[in-house]
Amino acid sequence: MFQFIQKQIHNHLVERKIRRTRLVTKDGHCNIKFGTTEYHNHFAFLMDFWTTFVEIRWCFVIFLFAAAFTGSWFIFGLLWYSLAKNNGDLDVLQNSSESQRLKCIDNINSLTTAFLYSLETQTTIGYGSRALTGHCPGTVALLIIQSLMGAIINCFMCGLILAKISLPKRRAKTVTFSETAVICLWKGNLCLQIRVANLRKTLLIGSHIYGKLLRTTISPEGETIILDQVNIDFLVDAGKDNLFFVCPLTLYHVIDISSPFSEMAVDTLQQQDFELVVFLDGTAESTSLSCQVRTSYLPREIKWGYNFLPVISRTKGGKYRVDLSNFSKTEAAVTPHCACCFLNEHNKELILHQHEREGIYNLGFHVIDLQDSVDVTEKSDLEFAAVATG
Repeated sequence: MFQFIQKQIHNHLVERKIRRTRLVTKDGHCNIKFGTTEYHNHFAFLMDFWTTFVEIRWCFVIFLFAAAFTGSWFIFGLLWYSLAKNNGDLDVLQNSSESQRLKCIDNINSLTTAFLYSLETQTTIGYGSRALTGHCPGTVALLIIQSLMGAIINCFMCGLILAKISLPKRRAKTVTFSETAVICLWKGNLCLQIRVANLRKTLLIGSHIYGKLLRTTISPEGETIILDQVNIDFLVDAGKDNLFFVCPLTLYHVIDISSPFSEMAVDTLQQQDFELVVFLDGTAESTSLSCQVRTSYLPREIKWGYNFLPVISRTKGGKYRVDLSNFSKTEAAVTPHCACCFLNEHNKELILHQHEREGIYNLGFHVIDLQDSVDVTEKSDLEFAAVATG
């Protein structure tokens, strides 16, 4: 029992260390911290106050919402109280001999009643017990100013909340990548594959997929370059731009001589120090807002010699069915030991020939023996046949 708990604690610490060393987390957040900034940089954030308010957390937005309205009610309440006091409205209540004196505001006799009048004015509640008399021009001007300020605060807060709700990154929450990437043979090439799925029925228009391989390198001049970025091109059968993103797609990167993965092998992959960051850009069909989905893969999350299980099938009614339970599941596949071995033309032909004979060149077919169903004279010409699994 103690060993099990100790193992769980060790695994938890390892996972926390991995999360800290990632530049991009699995859900797309960037793990980066800025150092000391100059004062004018802070001032720049204040100048771009709208973006600052949109990007702050919801708890601060709720606090700002309550503080903006409550503060405006209280400030204008002080102004209403000061107008009533300067006009002598509070003295009229104390001296009955001056009861005939004209008042600016009816039924304001304390700071509390002035605050309530300010709240009623800005929210247009109007209970009827407190109202302007119209004898003081200053109260009319203050009423206009408070009404305009209340409208501005309403518009700003409504726009802020609507902008935060409709942020494009919320749409990115319904686009998911496979937990792992795989390296296997695909259509005659050694490829690195990942999967991406759109969980909504609405499409991402003009989708574009690409990747960056981040690693620490040393330049020919001896300079250490941290987070050196290398472009990684991902393709689907129809290309890499304007993806028809209506069902889960398997994206692949061809490992050729120009690929940074060409120097790796099955026994050296886990020893590498890099991070593969994958990006998916697109425009939401329902809102016409551009969004970007990100994820990353470390060497321990890339499986060499595996391919993904199928997720798309057809029902008896003719509809297409997507089984997301197999989305990140993999199975072993015949794969070269290293990219250099496969890039050797002779070994490449041998591997492809073996792939065809084993019947797994097309993953939709199984190999069966038909010796019982063919004539004895035809056995020398036909050894195996492949029939579709359905």
